[in-house]
Amino acid sequence: MLCHVFCMVEPALIERVRRKFQRLQSVLDERGRRHWAACEALELGHGGIRAVAQATGLGERTIQRGCEEMRGEEASDPSPAGRIRRSGGGRHAVTAQDPKLLEALEALVEPSARGDPMSPLRWTCKSTRKLAEALARQGHGVSHSKVAQLLKQLDYRLQGTRKCLEGNSHPDRDAQFRYINRCVRVFQRAGQPVISVDAKKKELVGPFANRGREYRPKGQPEPVRTHDFADKALGKVCPYGIYDLTDNRGWVSVGVDHDTAQFAVASIRRWWARMGHQCYPHAQSLLITADGGGSNASRNRLWKVELQKLADELGLAIYVRHFPPGTSKWNKIEHRMFCHITENWRGRPLINHEVIVNLIANTTTTKGLEIRAELDEAGYPTGISVSDDEFRAVNLVPARFHGMDWNYLIKPRSDHRKSATY
Repeated sequence: MLCHVFCMVEPALIERVRRKFQRLQSVLDERGRRHWAACEALELGHGGIRAVAQATGLGERTIQRGCEEMRGEEASDPSPAGRIRRSGGGRHAVTAQDPKLLEALEALVEPSARGDPMSPLRWTCKSTRKLAEALARQGHGVSHSKVAQLLKQLDYRLQGTRKCLEGNSHPDRDAQFRYINRCVRVFQRAGQPVISVDAKKKELVGPFANRGREYRPKGQPEPVRTHDFADKALGKVCPYGIYDLTDNRGWVSVGVDHDTAQFAVASIRRWWARMGHQCYPHAQSLLITADGGGSNASRNRLWKVELQKLADELGLAIYVRHFPPGTSKWNKIEHRMFCHITENWRGRPLINHEVIVNLIANTTTTKGLEIRAELDEAGYPTGISVSDDEFRAVNLVPARFHGMDWNYLIKPRSDHRKSATY
């Protein structure tokens, strides 16, 4: 009779217990769930363990153990507060079963510092799966997920590379930095133009992948070519930039030919005609800061010859300050203009020249950066040599500090007025 009554009310009991358990399970730990389920089972009496197990999904043996604990048949856990299981409960750590596992793992991860320098992973990718396979060959049976846990325990993290090694630095590296900084401040106080120049890396023109991501409708990425082989018709572009350090404005000539000294000086000439002359109508001198290589290299004779032509045309005394070798990243144009251009066109294929010019010209920042761009379709052949006579004709005045390589002045030959010294 009692069994018949219990069977009649069992579905209602199970549903009631299930609702209570759903409300409480998020705040109960393992022991709390076991004790709560045991209390419910004891209250229900005969058949309560099975009913609570069906309602909560807990094992009947778990609820039985909770009942024994609640009845006091099992000694209370003497563990410190906050501990759920008795000391020694659960599986033993894999490192306890295999004491040499951590040492073997470290020997694989850092073979040059520990272990055998002929380690099988010395020249391969150190993925967790490869590490697990190598450990298995040494007799250490462990899964790749456990390898990841052990690496975290050993304080290893996935990390990329960091560009911080500059090689052998010039002994006057810092002195040149300070010298450039003083020159820039003097020119700015005198109201004379100061520009930072450099060539941005060449870009493929066409439907090619561009690093970065942009928002698009879900499942509709921009289709691009699989391989980055230059299009013979569109070719590449070489953006050459001029950044005004005082006015926070820039100019970019998007060249379609070679990045030569002629192209570099032609870009400066375009900047002066389009922007510079308007900002500095009474300028007498121009200060150029540039890196030491490329089309504006400190040892490039053609660069100095072309600057002489520019000085003659504009009637300006052109002061040039080069950064020491290996320090081009300190040139202001790199992190005040070029980086923002790259960010503006991230994830977008540069399908034609018009798109490139418009993306550059529409680059802005919260600091008020303004950039103008123009396509330069002129040809700039390579291999032009400068004779000794042509180079001697350059009206070049070396500075006192590294005047033969980094710092010099090019005076206009048609203007015999004494140039101001900055």
